[in-house]
This record gives sequence, structure tokens and C-alpha cells, in this order.
Amino acid sequence: MKRIRTVIVEDDLKISELHKRFTEKVEGFEVVGIANSLADGEEMVDLLEPELVLLDLFFPEGNGMQLLRNMRAKGKSVDVILITAAKEVSSLQEALRGGAFDYLVKPVIFDRFKASLEKFRTYSTELTRNAVLEQQMIDKLIHPASETQDEGGLPKGIDPITLRKICAVFDESGADGFSAEEVGKKINASRNTARRYLEYLLASGFLYADIDYGTVGRPERIFRKMSI
Repeated sequence: MKRIRTVIVEDDLKISELHKRFTEKVEGFEVVGIANSLADGEEMVDLLEPELVLLDLFFPEGNGMQLLRNMRAKGKSVDVILITAAKEVSSLQEALRGGAFDYLVKPVIFDRFKASLEKFRTYSTELTRNAVLEQQMIDKLIHPASETQDEGGLPKGIDPITLRKICAVFDESGADGFSAEEVGKKINASRNTARRYLEYLLASGFLYADIDYGTVGRPERIFRKMSI
């Protein structure tokens, strides 16, 4: 399988290394460069000619959107996945208007990261394989989730009744977040089942996740309802 050449542009050294490890866990990708500044990132894109850039938005010297605009102005044949702490609607709108392939909010969970890269791999492979695309294939590439959703618009494996129960846990309680195990106990489900629904709510923006370092042993992820 041809590997998709990827450059990571991220000012935090630890996060850039984490995203490198995440990328290398996904079949079909290789990290050919890591830049910790916008200037280095632009230089790497020019010299290494990657097919994909994983780009942060916030840098001490400026905004990652400027790098995205520069690449577009130069006519670079490269796609961009933004990975950022920015949750403002304006940031998302600007990213989409600039042609970002996907938008991931930090801290990124591996499953969501992997899904984004796999979606890009499918997209890239089909465009390389076909000179002309029929409407059905175009729909599949642009709206891949439609094939995995049930009649109610939910992904397969997400039951609407169970989903409502979990949402109610966060709507009705004043507690400062729950672990997957705690949510499972509240709805009489296993930890794994609760986690599947929590990850879905995380991806949909209903919840966000923090790391709790206060307990003995491994740090635990705590899920909290997103404030409006």
C-alpha cells in the first residue's frame, strides 16, 4: 500500500510527538516531517511536498490559518486536517472555507483521530483510482457517514433509547462530570457500552472530556456536558 506522506505542524513538542505516534498507528500513513513553527511548516510543505498536513491553529507567532491560506495561494496539492483547541464557530467556519478536510478539537482521542485519517485515506485512494466519478461515489466520499447510519440518523450501534438515558444523566445531575464506569452504573450498562455512547456524544459536541489525575493509579477520563 502506498503511504500517505504527512507533515505535522504543531508548536507543542509533546503534542506533536503524540500526533506522530497516532499517525504511525494508522495503516497507510508515514510522518515525513514535524515542524514546531509556522515558518518551518511552510518550508517543509514546500520541500517535502506531503499529501496531508496536520495543522494546529494557535502559534506564538501567528495563526495556522495563514499557513493554510499560503498553501492554497501557491496551488499546493495538499490537504489539511486542523487539530486545535479552538472551539469557536468562527474558527470552524474559516477552516471549512479555507478547504480544511477535517477539524479535530484537542485533546484528540485516538479513535476520532484514526477515523479522520481513514476517511482521508479512502478519499485519497478513490480520487487516485478513478479519473471520473459517478454521483454515488461522490456522495460516498463527501458524506461517508450516511452509509453507517440507521433510519433515525444515528450511527449503527447507537440505540436512541440508551442515548437518551445517558444524555439525561448529564442533563439532570449537578455533578462535575462522570467516568464511563459511573455512567454505566447509572443506566445499568457495562463500562464499555457507556464508553461507546460517551465517545459518540464527545464527537457530536454534547460532551467534552478532561483527565482526572486525582485518583490513585492511572489517570481517568471524566466526561462533562459542554456549556452553551
